[in-house]
Amino acid sequence: MRKMRVLLADDHPGLLTAVRSLLTTDMDVIACVDNGESLFDAAVKLQPDIIVTDISMPKLSGIQVAHRLRESGCLSRIVFLTVHTDPDVIRAALETGALGYVVKASLTADLLFAIREAFQGRTFVSLETSAE
Repeated sequence: MRKMRVLLADDHPGLLTAVRSLLTTDMDVIACVDNGESLFDAAVKLQPDIIVTDISMPKLSGIQVAHRLRESGCLSRIVFLTVHTDPDVIRAALETGALGYVVKASLTADLLFAIREAFQGRTFVSLETSAE
């Protein structure tokens, strides 16, 4: 079975490094980018199975990129990895067609599961989001 191809996007290099090391045993991290424009370009070019993206990034937000990717016909499944726990932000993110929403505080507990669920076409939202 081939490894899932994952594209990572976050404007914090330390977080990208941590997420990449968490995923490399099960998945093939094909690129890491640090802003929304680079995310869009890389997603269109590389066509990853999964995109793990922050919401708050320079140039374009993760939500803006997700909308543009859907409009472009990109079939990559999206998992948001973010600090935002506001229900309106969660709703806006999921309305893009994203299948995952993981709060960074739950990264080690939830991210791998969220990616696997998204790959199977199932939705996952961190429990931490409903606590606020």
